[in-house]
Amino acid sequence: MLLLAAAFIVAFVLLLYMVSPLISPKPLKLAGAHVVVTGGSSGIGKCIAIECFKQGAFITLVARDESKLVQAKKEIEKYAINDKQVVLCISVDVSKDYRQVENVIKQAQEKLGPVDMLVNCAGTSIAGKFEEIDIDRFSRLMKVNYLGSVYPSRAVISTMKERRLGRIVFVSSQAGQLGLFGYTAYSPTKFALRGLAEALQMEIKPYNVYVTVAYPPDTDTPGFAEENKSKPLETKLISETSSLCQADQVAKVIVKDAVQGNFNSSVGSDGYMLSSLTCGMSPVTTITEGLQQVVTMGLFRTIALFYLGSFDSIVRRCMMQRERCEKEEKTD
Repeated sequence: MLLLAAAFIVAFVLLLYMVSPLISPKPLKLAGAHVVVTGGSSGIGKCIAIECFKQGAFITLVARDESKLVQAKKEIEKYAINDKQVVLCISVDVSKDYRQVENVIKQAQEKLGPVDMLVNCAGTSIAGKFEEIDIDRFSRLMKVNYLGSVYPSRAVISTMKERRLGRIVFVSSQAGQLGLFGYTAYSPTKFALRGLAEALQMEIKPYNVYVTVAYPPDTDTPGFAEENKSKPLETKLISETSSLCQADQVAKVIVKDAVQGNFNSSVGSDGYMLSSLTCGMSPVTTITEGLQQVVTMGLFRTIALFYLGSFDSIVRRCMMQRERCEKEEKTD
């Protein structure tokens, strides 16, 4: 009976691997495609633009700082694989005025054709204790990190549906999969992208348009360096429990998943575990992906409990150390 059950499981898994390609989206060809990257003047956004350009795409970079855009354009153009490729730069704040965002997307499409892939990478971060963060920063982060992705996506969605072709990428964060000390302003804005992506994917999947939500870990970027300046000790110690990734490594994974039409995009073993743990009712691209989530859920939840215990321990130790220092100061 055991041999029969084992044979059945093996046959079932093999069948899933055979059927999965039939229900998976057809990969998007980047050669000649028009890719728009917001937040494309530095960090992960710039590396995504480079990765797409290496594969023959035409690039539109969107960011606020015009001088950084020009510098990024020069850097990206070095990776051209033919003399027809173009890098277009547009300076605009994607979180302020939808009509302005809509107009610049139209300009880009008039010059380089309809948008085949939109990568929403514009974002900012702040770390600090809930009661110490300036109250205006909460609304500011929501505008940049959430509405800054809503506006460009809204501007391209109609054309993508008409063409029955397209990819939309939302660059979230591992802080958009679990809430951590110090990220009370930041995490909710990244969690919001997950909700938007799930609802949007259900609307546009029949039109052969696919959404990808990327959850990069701590990545060596100018934004991360700026964030570190205000990080509480607890947040730094928790961040140090995992390694720092390089932006080009993260970009390669995101582009690969977007091209394949995968809903989730994660980096490394920690990222894979987090995505499986937090999958909930999110879409799956293949049957095998769903099966893997079902099989690994119990094990990953057990491992996660140890992580959570470790994080709580870090917070308690920092609190006790702080209280001890305060007592010593009062005594002196």
